[in-house]
Amino acid sequence: MVEFLNLKAINARFENELKNACAKVIDSGWYIQGKEVEEFEKNFADYCGSKFAIGVANGLDALILSLRAWKEMGLVSEGDEVIVPGNTYIASVLAISENKLTPKFIEPDRNTFNIKASEIENHITKKTKAVLPVHLYGQICEMEEIKKIANKHNLLILEDSAQSHGAKINGKKAGSWGDAAGFSFYPGKNLGALGDAGIITSDSAEFSEIVRAIANYGSKRKYINDFQGVNSRLDEMQAAMLNVKLKYLDIDIELRRNIASKYLRGMTNDLIRLPEVINDEAHVWHLFVVQTDYREQLANYLKSRGINTLIHYPIPPHKQKAYHHYNEQRLPLTEKIHESVLSLPIDPTMTEEQIQEVIIAVNEFKI
Repeated sequence: MVEFLNLKAINARFENELKNACAKVIDSGWYIQGKEVEEFEKNFADYCGSKFAIGVANGLDALILSLRAWKEMGLVSEGDEVIVPGNTYIASVLAISENKLTPKFIEPDRNTFNIKASEIENHITKKTKAVLPVHLYGQICEMEEIKKIANKHNLLILEDSAQSHGAKINGKKAGSWGDAAGFSFYPGKNLGALGDAGIITSDSAEFSEIVRAIANYGSKRKYINDFQGVNSRLDEMQAAMLNVKLKYLDIDIELRRNIASKYLRGMTNDLIRLPEVINDEAHVWHLFVVQTDYREQLANYLKSRGINTLIHYPIPPHKQKAYHHYNEQRLPLTEKIHESVLSLPIDPTMTEEQIQEVIIAVNEFKI
């Protein structure tokens, strides 16, 4: 049996350190907004190359609160447009609509699945105030080109870095390119908590102060509320465990890259289209996603061989009932991607035997 992702095995590698970290928090008697969160925020900001990091409850909140802070700063207003790839997970879009902003869906690059810089410029209007590039599946977008376009048109950049911890372009990491970035530490991410958790990175002191206040009931000082805020805080227990796991993130990225490299070299089935990579440092392989016109047959075949797969994601946001007013919009490439993608197992604890088992099974698939 090849599991899609064996979280128990992944975390078992750090069992003693994780338990010690939890015990330290329990013994401290301090469980909210303490030293563990402060330390992790500093460590993660340093890791990304950002000046500030603000821990929040989850990755969706990281995106929602970033846009909300820009509204409070007067940089965006209700009804303004935010350019977003059509083939993203719905969280990217929920963050936009939750702030009463308008998502402007555009087609991705058919090779990388990511937003195309040239496509962004084709969709900018007078109401466009921001672009939300999603570093999908772990590969960073072409941020140098996106940043040039954003600067040219005075657009804010909010990176959706939920899947791309550690991805780089010329040594500059995801989370340090935009005006702000949102990360998720959902347990299945490359850097996963043992529960929900998220963080926002930015180089702006004003933005970071406002985000932190909004996430804490709108309060900078206790019982003094400057904003109509929410409760979205990274807790001490998750921060302590993330501090442990952050030390091993780059090792896990290399393990994932090794698996992906073997897949790319070893899979030769013409019925399956393999993902394309800009360069090694740009992709951290949160997911290994192939495309095929025979997705259901391939998934069932692999299941019969004891190999578990998943679909990321079967229905694009603009076709969801939640966004019924966009259901008639046509995004042919996006829709084709969502109909044909299948995620294969990629897990840093996979054995060489399991890796080869997946390669052989994929190559032996026939119609």
